[in-house]
Amino acid sequence: MGSGFSFFKEDPVGSSPLQSKPGLGDLPESCAAEIMGYLDPPEICKLAKMNRAFRGASWADFIWESKLPSNYQVIVNKVFGDGMENLGKRDIYERLCRPNPFDGGAKTVWLDKSTGSVCLSISSKGLAITGIDDRRYWNHIPTEESRFSSVAYLQQIWWFEVDGEVEFPFPAGKYSLFFRLQLGRSSQKKFGRRFCNTQHVHGWDKKPVRFQLWTSEGHHASSECFLTELGKWNHYHAGDFVVENPNAATKIKFSMTQIDCTHTKGGLCLDSVVIYPSEFRERLKQF
Repeated sequence: MGSGFSFFKEDPVGSSPLQSKPGLGDLPESCAAEIMGYLDPPEICKLAKMNRAFRGASWADFIWESKLPSNYQVIVNKVFGDGMENLGKRDIYERLCRPNPFDGGAKTVWLDKSTGSVCLSISSKGLAITGIDDRRYWNHIPTEESRFSSVAYLQQIWWFEVDGEVEFPFPAGKYSLFFRLQLGRSSQKKFGRRFCNTQHVHGWDKKPVRFQLWTSEGHHASSECFLTELGKWNHYHAGDFVVENPNAATKIKFSMTQIDCTHTKGGLCLDSVVIYPSEFRERLKQF
């Protein structure tokens, strides 16, 4: 850490001392920390590599507490329980940015690295799926395309219904819930490329699928759409909800149904249900 913004050094030929120009290495850690407080987390980590002053400043608790969710202590208790009291705020931020399983591993929560926003995912094994125990209808198949390493694959069924719920202390804000689905069966790589078998996809173009959600705070949303795009993972928007009290757990119930029994439907992969801040919707469209 530098001792000031200027210092003197001897001219190599012995003439009068010359004043050198101050550099970033001369900046006190306290000033570096104030600068970092205005940056987002990836920028802070990049700046920390510049020199010792920025590296030391990047561990300041007040920087990372401003990046953490306002109710991060409630979230830490929910996900980790005890044992993180002695960690610095940067360590807590780093731990929360990892995929953190809870409820027996069927659900995962993490912070978006850039914004510190809470994101949550529920695996297909954490959902109530009609007929899931009958291998004539459904199978769990392994895949590298899911953060949970497997997805539920529907071969064929008349009555399609998927229900689920999650209870979590979301920070205050607006959130969107999506079902992550693919028309077609995911397979292993073939000739170095991922292959999706779509030959058994049928029935989804006859009637729309209905998505719904309800929250303990009284919000309800629903939407309908046809499933048409083959061989590609898509996030189907069920609806939005608002969290007003970050210190109390919000309970969300949700469903996906297509219960018109005039025809069968099949060839569908169900990966998970995901909850993101609503401002992420445009980002999901790009995936």
